[in-house]
Amino acid sequence: MTKPLLRIENLRVAYPQRGGEEAKYAIDGVSLTLGQGERMGLVGESGCGKSTLGRAVMRLLPSGSKTEGRVMFEDRSVLDLTPNQLRQFRGEAVALVFQDPMTRLDPLMTIGDHCMETLLAHSSGLSKREAKDFAIATLEKVKIPANRWSQYPHEFSGGMRQRVAMALALLLKPKLIVADEPTTSLDVTVSAQILQELTRLCAEENMALLLISHDLAMVAEYTQRIGVMYYGKMVEMGATESVFKEPQHEYTRSLLEAALHIQAVEEKEALENATDSSSPTNSPILRITDLKQHYSIEPSIIERLFKKESQTIKAVDGINLELYPGEILGLVGESGCGKSTLSRTILQLIRPSGGKVEFLGQDLTTLSREEIRQKRRQMQMVFQDPNACLNPAMTVGQNIADALLIHNLVDVAKAKEEVLWMLDKVGLKPSSTYYERYPSELSGGQQQRVAIARAFITRPKLVICDEPVSMLDASVQSQVLDLMLELKDEFDLTYLFITHDLWLARFLCDRIAVMHGGKIVELRPTLEVFNNPQHPYTKTLLAAAPLLARA
Repeated sequence: MTKPLLRIENLRVAYPQRGGEEAKYAIDGVSLTLGQGERMGLVGESGCGKSTLGRAVMRLLPSGSKTEGRVMFEDRSVLDLTPNQLRQFRGEAVALVFQDPMTRLDPLMTIGDHCMETLLAHSSGLSKREAKDFAIATLEKVKIPANRWSQYPHEFSGGMRQRVAMALALLLKPKLIVADEPTTSLDVTVSAQILQELTRLCAEENMALLLISHDLAMVAEYTQRIGVMYYGKMVEMGATESVFKEPQHEYTRSLLEAALHIQAVEEKEALENATDSSSPTNSPILRITDLKQHYSIEPSIIERLFKKESQTIKAVDGINLELYPGEILGLVGESGCGKSTLSRTILQLIRPSGGKVEFLGQDLTTLSREEIRQKRRQMQMVFQDPNACLNPAMTVGQNIADALLIHNLVDVAKAKEEVLWMLDKVGLKPSSTYYERYPSELSGGQQQRVAIARAFITRPKLVICDEPVSMLDASVQSQVLDLMLELKDEFDLTYLFITHDLWLARFLCDRIAVMHGGKIVELRPTLEVFNNPQHPYTKTLLAAAPLLARA
């Protein structure tokens, strides 16, 4: 039997604790092996330790973390590598694709600079010309065209930034790629393209892949073996097909049931939703008329010498849309199609280039900044990245209470009472403990639940949800979505639900608007979109969406 590429034995990891607190192990006695060229999936709920395991393999844990056990890569102990050996090990032996690409990309460097720095730091024998040619070829493999070489990370959508991060991981042809939620911010078509490309390259170069994800359907499609983690322990390990068909552990069964619950919408229920929403009789809560959001990219000094004109990017290009009280309207489309730009334009976080946004009969585009601020109490947003709305210097309680105090809805004492109630509602229990914590002390999924609580605390009429559960595992996704449905009924809410997960949209939404190239190309009741898609792009999206088969 050949030696494993990666061998982890009884690994235990505890993060630094506050003075006097007993160490709590994020990973507690985990063992696994990974062969050369093998593709292994690692799944589990948010906070279970799967990302910690990925970072432990590369020695990327915070300073002061306590680590026990062994991590062997080929015949070397990763935990005993010197700083110089570790620098070479990272990238050349093992590459990590982070969940958040902005943790990997320097905002002051162009995409080309990132590639050149990575290549020349590890491959001194390459000329700059050779390095650039190779880098451009690698970028094109993940669908980044050569003409974007000189652009900066902020000029890319979240999905495009993630593709850049993948290209950087592939540049040095490592023996193992650790991909931590690599397609969280990507739509289904791009996700499928990248994972197909990634697995193909792994097969061609005999690279191993450790795919960390909460997307069970994706893991089932692209891995050969699967490990299930729960509260820091590996509770199940086996061939992917066997684990999915005959799960042995109770937690694995609950994960599968939660994922199938989201995908399995009864036809009768979906048909009732479609009938209810196809012929609204009341006035829309939100009406968008010919909305445009155009950006100009000015040419550089050199480009001006060649008389190159400025480019206009039509992020939102003539959108017409109506959203009715109590409705859940799904907005789906590829990364970079304009979904998030549309949501920010609706809220007037960015002023439109043209068109109207009417909320409760009032045109928001004509309001002053102070008037818009007052309106936002009734229009809240749950962002894709919880760090976009959580202040790291404030506790969880302060972050949520801030919205109440800004709008002068309650006094400080009443605010705390409201926040504790809302924390309990979103499943952060005991609420008094979470109230005192800081965002950095929470997992990504827990941070997102805080963001949801913050949006709901002002009792808005309209909530715009921009990928609100994309960072959560299937079981927590199901809980949060059920919670959002309960809160919708309790507080008479209306949702604009932006997602790249079509099965999620099918589970939750009354109608679906498909967006492509800044335009809405299809808008119909959910069941009709799934059973009889009209636009070619809608058909492409549906064909690319991975479906978890019931055993």
